[in-house]
Amino acid sequence: MNTPTPAPASTHLDVAMLHELAAAHGIGTSFSGWDQQQRDVDPETLVKILAALGVPADTQDRLEAALAEAELAPWRRMLPPAVVSRAGADTLVPVHVRHGEHVRLWIEAEDGGKHHPVQRDIWVEPRIVDGVLTGRATFGLPRDLPLGWHTLHAVSGDTRARATLVVVPQQLSTAQPLERQRGWGLAAQLYSVRSKRSWGIGDFADLADLAALGGGRGADFVLVNPLHAAEPVPPVTPSPYSPSTRRFFNPLYLRIEAVPELAYLKPKKRERLAKLAKRARRLNKNADMLDRDSAYAAKLEALELLYEVRRSPARQAAFEAFRAEQGSGLADFALWCALREELGPEDPFWQDPAAGPGSARARELRGRLDGRIGFHCWLQWLCDEQLEAAQRSARAAGMRLGVVHDLAVGADLASADAWTLRPVLAPGVSVGAPPDMYNQQGQNWSQPPWHPQRLAEAGYAPFRDMLSTVLRHAGGVRVDHVLGLFRLWWVPEGNTPDHGAYVYYDHDALVGILALEAQRAGAIVVGEDLGTVEPWVRGYLAERGILGTSILWFENDGDGPLPPERYRTLCLASVNTHDLPPTAGYLAGEHVSLRQRLGLLNRALEDEQAQHEESLAAFLDLVRRRGLLPQETGSASGADGGLPEQEVIEALHRLLAQSPSVLLQVSLVDAVGERRAQNQPGTRDEYPNWQVPLGDAAGRPVLLEDLAGDARFDSLLAAVRDGLHQRS
Repeated sequence: MNTPTPAPASTHLDVAMLHELAAAHGIGTSFSGWDQQQRDVDPETLVKILAALGVPADTQDRLEAALAEAELAPWRRMLPPAVVSRAGADTLVPVHVRHGEHVRLWIEAEDGGKHHPVQRDIWVEPRIVDGVLTGRATFGLPRDLPLGWHTLHAVSGDTRARATLVVVPQQLSTAQPLERQRGWGLAAQLYSVRSKRSWGIGDFADLADLAALGGGRGADFVLVNPLHAAEPVPPVTPSPYSPSTRRFFNPLYLRIEAVPELAYLKPKKRERLAKLAKRARRLNKNADMLDRDSAYAAKLEALELLYEVRRSPARQAAFEAFRAEQGSGLADFALWCALREELGPEDPFWQDPAAGPGSARARELRGRLDGRIGFHCWLQWLCDEQLEAAQRSARAAGMRLGVVHDLAVGADLASADAWTLRPVLAPGVSVGAPPDMYNQQGQNWSQPPWHPQRLAEAGYAPFRDMLSTVLRHAGGVRVDHVLGLFRLWWVPEGNTPDHGAYVYYDHDALVGILALEAQRAGAIVVGEDLGTVEPWVRGYLAERGILGTSILWFENDGDGPLPPERYRTLCLASVNTHDLPPTAGYLAGEHVSLRQRLGLLNRALEDEQAQHEESLAAFLDLVRRRGLLPQETGSASGADGGLPEQEVIEALHRLLAQSPSVLLQVSLVDAVGERRAQNQPGTRDEYPNWQVPLGDAAGRPVLLEDLAGDARFDSLLAAVRDGLHQRS
């Protein structure tokens, strides 16, 4: 006789039923760790995550009721919450109506045209739903529907319904020219890339200049960190991967002197602005750590002076057109900025579910804060103008792609997105990562995830709006942790990061919408698919025309370094990543010693160092066997008779160029000899993450003006160009 699995004492739940309910809501009940060992998610975590999805299952009665509801829920809807169809595909749409009643469907296309689905002869047994015998009719969508955002309508008797219908490309085609002619580009943390004209922080004009420098040397793109907006006033969060919104941009990056209204500033105010500039430019001399707060405070004061300048009729019309085009999303974000300035982050207002952007309180505040709301809308307009100018400069310099943006995984729990998008976010949980070989305690990124069902019910509009804004003046976008379009590691409030679970998303819908918006923008998409990723995911992304990511140090096949010829073709390949030290620091093993100092190792320092040295030796042996370095002994960094550090770094990039990957990335830090890491995953205050200015091997500041005559910069870029030429 089979003995039923006993319910855990803490919850008294039937575990088999709990697992069934979790699966019905897309929650994984187990996961494979970085060591390939399968681990079960504990029942308490599953109950918490179900609660975040709005599914109470903390008692056996509630669990059984939730299971019954999960089965009936689709039948209660006349139409699905949203339909995402690939162009030319045979897509079926279920329609639920009173059994035996006629139903009519039509599609109102984005361009105003009408299309009519055809009912298919597919029998589905009717069922009783809330006392009503309900049937399911199945319709096939026309295969010739144009790409875009359409509306699906249904009418049956007095009952009407509508749903968003999105037709997406089978495959994003924007990377196809790169398969015919490979390319390369620079990667930089923009805030760290300063010039003599910067106000202590790299800005949009610096981005334009960096693109011009790279384009003049044959580069096709410049990839930057996420430029998402942070807090509206200092202090601001240093991490660009923990923004206040992923839709709008950070005014910290504005070049004050590029604002046209500066020309009409009155003398006394101009004098004040000049003093602010002089003081802020002194920050460019900081070699150890950036001072975002001082730079932003100075810029905000200058921007407030410029906002008071009366705009010309043409400028005013352009500003008003921008506000109208961006609609309620911009208005709500600007309201959040104005409120955050007034209330601060700790006010109970932010936790009140009834105090969202559409509430009566918010409507009253909109009127009172109208002037400040206008200011924050104006800042976004300036960001839009200066980003457009940067992309224009990049293309004028010969770049085929130009600026490639980076899209963060999410926004902070106390962010604008957390407030304005509350209806489509899951409460009581945050996104993170399970333990891995580089952070063996797991990670909690303190970011609320999309609620899968509610996002679909919103017709995926928040996702679309975010993408269209990021891609507006871009040649591409890198999607950080692209696996998040498939699944995200949810960590319930009060749990440690290792006690979470994966929640799965409709990846066909999310990836399809990403491809649609990129196709419309003429932009490529790069998915950061590092870490524990199932092989089928990489194949799926390639099938959809989305590039993957290869990092030299991570490319192993079990027997040692993967020969570059076996790298993926549809890929952005680079030697390093911002979560590791620059290559000079990596060669010296500084990532190991740093993790030891911060208490992030779960085994002896000697073991970690030995593993690193063994791995490094294998890569350098491959480089030597390819004839890219002489057969010499000694350390990679040049000590004890070893090879010069710069020579090793260039050889590694030449090795990378032997791959078939369509894009190669050169990190700016590698081109100037920087050794310090920008970020140490799993830390907050223990390390100055995202606050390290661009410097040379000796830690001296490197400004944009220095790059034009920098022999090391030119030599590495030439090595990449030569390597690509030899491979082709």
